Amino acid sequence: MADNIYRVTEIVGTSSEGLDDAIRRGVGRASQTLREVDWFEVSEVRGHVENGNVAHFQVGLKIGFRLDE
Repeated sequence: MADNIYRVTEIVGTSSEGLDDAIRRGVGRASQTLREVDWFEVSEVRGHVENGNVAHFQVGLKIGFRLDE
């Protein structure tokens, strides 16, 4: 295993379907922009309420990606 150096960026994934979907959408979108995405960490969970019901999920994510050699 190589000694890698990582950079971390923070994003917010959103979904009206659920937490899992919000995470997957966030990681998927970050992977389109960043190279060498290796890991994520959920740092925050929140949502939006409309008429007494959960309408939208928001998940704060830390995305770790390897720096180029």
